[in-house]
Amino acid sequence: MIKRIHIAEYLSGNNLLPLIDVRTPAEYTSGHIPGAVNIPLFSNEERAKVGTVYTRESHSKAYDLGYAYVNPKLEYFAEASKKVAEDGKTVVYCWRGGMRSKSFAEHIEQNGINEVSVIEGGYKAFRNYALDTFQNTGRIQLLGGYTGSGKTRILKQLFKLGEQVIDLEALANHKGSAFGSIGQDPQPPNEHFSNLLFWKWKELDFSKTIWLEDESIHIGKVYLPQNLFQRMREAEVYFLNISKELRAQLLVEEYVGTEKEPLKESIRKISKRLGGLKTTLALEALERDDYFETAMISLDYYDKFYLKGLERRNKNKVVIIDSETIDDRINAETIIKQSRMRKHA
Repeated sequence: MIKRIHIAEYLSGNNLLPLIDVRTPAEYTSGHIPGAVNIPLFSNEERAKVGTVYTRESHSKAYDLGYAYVNPKLEYFAEASKKVAEDGKTVVYCWRGGMRSKSFAEHIEQNGINEVSVIEGGYKAFRNYALDTFQNTGRIQLLGGYTGSGKTRILKQLFKLGEQVIDLEALANHKGSAFGSIGQDPQPPNEHFSNLLFWKWKELDFSKTIWLEDESIHIGKVYLPQNLFQRMREAEVYFLNISKELRAQLLVEEYVGTEKEPLKESIRKISKRLGGLKTTLALEALERDDYFETAMISLDYYDKFYLKGLERRNKNKVVIIDSETIDDRINAETIIKQSRMRKHA
């Protein structure tokens, strides 16, 4: 007998059973429960045709067409599911926990899978649950600082020092600036980015502080869940104030060796705000391999942009930390010290 389980029940298990997503490849690519294996009941084209017949003709004709598409694949469904199942157990979901997952689950249970469960409400229930989780859970503190402060490196040091950290830019495959896609893998679809974020979020200890980098709502082409972003705007920011020269030095370390054309294209992206003269000077400096001067000119734009955002925050929640180094270990230790002092003040 097929068991129906709520997404909260599934996620609360210590050992999560393997998941089968029976939606189309396009639905799966747009976003899925992390770790799920896609065994689509219909191809993208088949799903579209069934939907058209349902809308224009009738439910029964759409059902018949769907069965005609599925029938030749039944043996494949059973064999593919056996490879996914763990000790003969698996969990199946579709968009809303309806006919697709129910039919698939019944079929594989009748053909070699001992225990099959279906997610009540399907992927939609997961999405609602995941997005709601960001609403009130955990105490957030932000790591801030002008571009080139080494915030990603500092986050890694905070983690090594025992702090809870989520690296939003790592999940987004983007460094959050016009240069942010250089050297990165393609960004995930926005929907799946928030799924990946939730998957990290659910593992946190919400009795302890959660460190995030101070970000705008957009990180490249993806954006943060609105309720999480709102909480970030209200959180304390520990802002590292490091000289432009030191930050330019760090940027040189990061980008020397990068092909010039992507760097030039990134400079052109900010040309309107950087100004025509500075854009020209930055491109000329890059052409003669003067990466330090290129960084110094580009930071004029980024420093102004970040400062505007910082000025819109509650001043009582902005902790300025002056630092004369780009040593990430030293800066991480200083930030932790300041955080603890404020906590016990």
